[in-house]
Amino acid sequence: MQLAPRMNRLGTETAFDILARAKSLEAQGRDIIHLEIGEPDFDTPPHIVEAAVLALHQGHTHYTPAAGIPALRQAIASHVGRSRNVAVQPEQVVVTPGAKPIMFFIILALLGPGDEAIYPNPGFPIYESMINFVGAKPVALPLREKKDFRFNPDEFRSLVSERTRLIILNSPQNPTGGVLSLDDLEVVAGAAREYDLMVLSDEVYNQILYQGEHVSILSLPGMQPRTILLDGFSKTYAMTGWRLGYGVMPVALAEQVTKLMVNSNSCTAAFTQHAGIAALHGPQDSIGEMVTAFRERREVIVSGLNQIPGFRCPQPAGAFYAFPNVEGTGMSSKALADYLLETAGVAALDGGCFGRYGEGYLRFSYANSVANIQRALERIDQAVRVRL
Repeated sequence: MQLAPRMNRLGTETAFDILARAKSLEAQGRDIIHLEIGEPDFDTPPHIVEAAVLALHQGHTHYTPAAGIPALRQAIASHVGRSRNVAVQPEQVVVTPGAKPIMFFIILALLGPGDEAIYPNPGFPIYESMINFVGAKPVALPLREKKDFRFNPDEFRSLVSERTRLIILNSPQNPTGGVLSLDDLEVVAGAAREYDLMVLSDEVYNQILYQGEHVSILSLPGMQPRTILLDGFSKTYAMTGWRLGYGVMPVALAEQVTKLMVNSNSCTAAFTQHAGIAALHGPQDSIGEMVTAFRERREVIVSGLNQIPGFRCPQPAGAFYAFPNVEGTGMSSKALADYLLETAGVAALDGGCFGRYGEGYLRFSYANSVANIQRALERIDQAVRVRL
């Protein structure tokens, strides 16, 4: 078999590789504590599940419009309009099976060979993977610990060129837990307006914040025609397995993304879309309860990691990831992640999986119980002290 050359440019999401390795060790009888996968460990709220079951019983088992059923597109438009304080029309919404296809489709639609896209690094690996896949040039925007994993405005401006076509933002951020400020967003918005650029704003963690309120670049003056908002139900409503996400964008671009849906997935499953309506229209208590639990776990894991020799862990402002600096251990981040999995039975991710500026860090998902986090901390501490 001879594959197309572009397949050599396509990366992967290492979390699933590590999960597979961890599951393999469990199958051999090992006790593994999972801090590698980025999904809430809570059940989907019952009223959402019931809405999906009812939809199945009512016969919602057929094709839907490629961009999503009208009722869900309207519900999303209303939700985004309220939460971002902008006017959004249903025609701007495209519903997809998970939020990740929006990344895929937007990069396919906007970038070609010779174009450049600025993306956060360390950052979600699919950004860089897809930019490479379409033959464009990924331009890394460093997020550094000393800046609370925000970018340096002067450094950002230096990366914008006449070949730049797209800027990708993610706040709250995976893997660092960093949150961009209004000042940061205004810097990006200024560049987008000056150079006539589009911005893909990945806001899937927008409701998992530990202080303040979420600020979206979509809300800034002149940015609605230039912004693609990426969001979904996986993190906010503990619906990772349901595969339900969406993008909000200018109508002309939504029409092109809908064509990509037609050519790939046809549509998103009907019953999951009805579950999405229930999620947006129903009780929201579960979100606050989940964030309260994450806040408690954040305190436990950050405090514990900072007591381990060679570890230095800043406190994340959002999402549910701890991103400690582990350079003090004298091991590369990959070697340390492998060592902790094989020796201590703790699954974590090498920060280098998220780009070259992630080297020297590990990502721990604290979407696990306090008891398991404490057990993991004890194992990590013991394993590291043996090595040191």
